[in-house]
Amino acid sequence: MANSEQNPPVEALPVSLLTGFLGSGKTTVLNHLLQQPGMGNTAVIVNEFGEIGLDHELVVGGKEDMVLLNNGCLCCTVRGDLVNTLRDLMMVRMRGDVPPFERVLVETTGLADPAPILHTLMGDELTTRYYRLDGVITTVDGVNGEATLDGQFESVKQAAVADRLLITKSDLADADTLAALEARLADINPAAPRLRVINGAVDPDGLFNAGLYDPAAKIPDVDRWLKEEAYAGHDAHDHHQHDVNRHDDDIRAFCVTYDEPVRLDAVEQWFDLIMLLKGPDLLRVKGIVNVAELDGPVVIHGVQHVFHPPAMLEAWPSDDRRTRIVFITRDVDQQMLEDTLKSFTERKPSLAPAGG
Repeated sequence: MANSEQNPPVEALPVSLLTGFLGSGKTTVLNHLLQQPGMGNTAVIVNEFGEIGLDHELVVGGKEDMVLLNNGCLCCTVRGDLVNTLRDLMMVRMRGDVPPFERVLVETTGLADPAPILHTLMGDELTTRYYRLDGVITTVDGVNGEATLDGQFESVKQAAVADRLLITKSDLADADTLAALEARLADINPAAPRLRVINGAVDPDGLFNAGLYDPAAKIPDVDRWLKEEAYAGHDAHDHHQHDVNRHDDDIRAFCVTYDEPVRLDAVEQWFDLIMLLKGPDLLRVKGIVNVAELDGPVVIHGVQHVFHPPAMLEAWPSDDRRTRIVFITRDVDQQMLEDTLKSFTERKPSLAPAGG
């Protein structure tokens, strides 16, 4: 929470992450997206062009690790690490060597834990200067999704951090299978819209603009971003009995609220404590905090122990002045978080020693 700063420039380009476990249809979705006219202002970062099977009729030209498609979409492969690729992309954009793309889509490998990539987008100073995380799009196999969630915790994390969940191969699964999978995904991540996808076909407009900033109004839309109402009264254990084979049985999704303004030092100390105790298990955190010393609220966003530099908004976006923090966690007790927050906020600030 330290070093709160003014809004990041809205000009910072939104970055979306496309993730999903092996066999979940992620590449099929990407192939469909690359053919859509609405993707013309997008730069797509992939591992290898060959893996997505670019149709030669789509390709206008290319050099080195970049390919320009006939709809204006730019594709490039990861050069070394993601930071270097994003830096190189921004350089060629500034030089005018490529069309002035306005959005970036990053495709991960099927086995990838999304957290390190999100850490890069949130925590690297150079990256956060020019880019901002818009959202995470996760593909889930409509037929085999439950078995994958049982067998691979990485797939649970991919679903837990998602802003959009794409249930692929939905035409191949029976109604009961799809209903059970959707209920399970709602337990893991109540606020993420679940979209059924057939043959990779999905409207780009339904995937992007999931971040804090409303691209039309150019102002923060906290309520749309937080969707705190999705967590009201939610308890995953209402839906199933504990099963040692289910990696998501310890997933908790909830919203912590606090009615009174909180001192900046108290909330910073609270976050320091919970990151120390439970950092790896804080799968995703979003929130708006009423800080007593500031006129406007502070917006926070984190994945595990890495938090994006807090953004101080100039004004409250609505009449609701409560601190509201949404957590998606693994084996973290909501009551513990609420009790420790109360303890820190009610503790009197420490006084500097005399003569100090």
